[in-house]
Amino acid sequence: MARPPVTPAPSAPQPGSASGAPRPGPPRPAPPRPGPPPAAARPAARPTAVAAAVEPEAVPVAQPSPVTAASTDPSRWGRVDEEGTVYLRTPDGERVVGSWQAGAPVEGLAHFARRFDDVLTEVELLVARLGAGGGDPKQTLTAARGLRSGLDEASIVGDVPGLAARLDELIGMAEQGVAAARTARDEQRAAAVARKEELAAEAEALAQEATQWKQAGDRFTAILDEWRTIRGIDRKTDEQLWKRFSKAREAFNRRRGSHFADLDRQRGAARARKEELAVEAEKLAGSDDWAPTAARFRDLMAEWKAAGRAQKDTDDALWQRFRSAQDAFFARRSATFDERDAEFAANAEAKKALLAEAEKIDVSDPTAARNALRGFQERWEEIGKVPRDDIRPLEARMRAVEEKVREAGDRQWRRTDPEAEARVAQFRDRVAQFEAQAEKAEAAGDKRRAEQARSQAEQWREWLTTAEQAVQSR
Repeated sequence: MARPPVTPAPSAPQPGSASGAPRPGPPRPAPPRPGPPPAAARPAARPTAVAAAVEPEAVPVAQPSPVTAASTDPSRWGRVDEEGTVYLRTPDGERVVGSWQAGAPVEGLAHFARRFDDVLTEVELLVARLGAGGGDPKQTLTAARGLRSGLDEASIVGDVPGLAARLDELIGMAEQGVAAARTARDEQRAAAVARKEELAAEAEALAQEATQWKQAGDRFTAILDEWRTIRGIDRKTDEQLWKRFSKAREAFNRRRGSHFADLDRQRGAARARKEELAVEAEKLAGSDDWAPTAARFRDLMAEWKAAGRAQKDTDDALWQRFRSAQDAFFARRSATFDERDAEFAANAEAKKALLAEAEKIDVSDPTAARNALRGFQERWEEIGKVPRDDIRPLEARMRAVEEKVREAGDRQWRRTDPEAEARVAQFRDRVAQFEAQAEKAEAAGDKRRAEQARSQAEQWREWLTTAEQAVQSR
């Protein structure tokens, strides 16, 4: 007569399908399956190869698992009695972990040993993932703690104390990983806060000091783009930093707007002033008052430069008007001066020809010579102005002719002087006459004629002096 099936001993629910207790009821016979390979045959990369991928300060390097698979020798860790009760050997004695009614006792022991190996495999996978950096330390810690808390009541047969130590090691690794992740997050947050503080400070400096508006505006755009990429800051701190940046940007925009408003006003004033200058230049373009007008154009140019700049298109159009009027005036003046220079050159040639005649005056008859000289002097004045470089040489030659005639008259006076007193009076009159002419010419602005009159007055004064000396020496 067969015995009724025996259910496993009650135990707390275990995380993972491998560690849960079998449901009550007659179990189905399980087909034989190969157990996990012995510890020496397992891949040794699980705990050690992954550790190299994790920074030492983040996750400790896990040593190769000292826990061996229970399925290689289940009887080492437990037994099944005649009634099918499955016992786990522990340092504190045996503990009932379940019962086996589906077959031979050795199969039941192997079944619970495979459950142990499943839990061991799950633990080693957690160790490997954590060491390789592919596992979340916080999730690993939660899973490891769940496994560890149910391990003492788990329905498994194997090296439970060794597995507990391995789980404790995993928990320590996960805790260190969680702490490292927290530290990394704190450092990342601190770096993010520091960077946003730098960007906010830079924005505040730009808001107060920037005058290169285009470059500063582009920099604000770049700061905003970078700002949006910085993450990991708590809402309160992030909002405070954003307020600083936003306030700085608004201050910059206000200052830039004020600058361009002022610039528009300045450009409007410059446009109005340059319009006035262009109108005045156009009025002066037809002037024949060469010297004063040229001086006024120089003043207008200085005022134009001081007026500032209008909008580019407007400024260029006004400058074209001003420059055209200025060029028109100076072109007319140049043409006039060219004509005048040609006239002066012809006058110089005429005076040279006149001097050639005057230098041949016969001074043997002083009276006739004086009459001839007066004729030459009248023709001299009628000829007009000569180039500046010819004035001194030509006037020197004319003075030489006048001196020759004067000396001839002096010689005659010294020989025949029946009316010396009358001549003295006549000389005085002539001196007064030429001085009056000099004053009149100077008042009219004719410096050359004034100088000529004074020169003649000086000559007559010398003759007067000579006549007076002659009268006194009689």
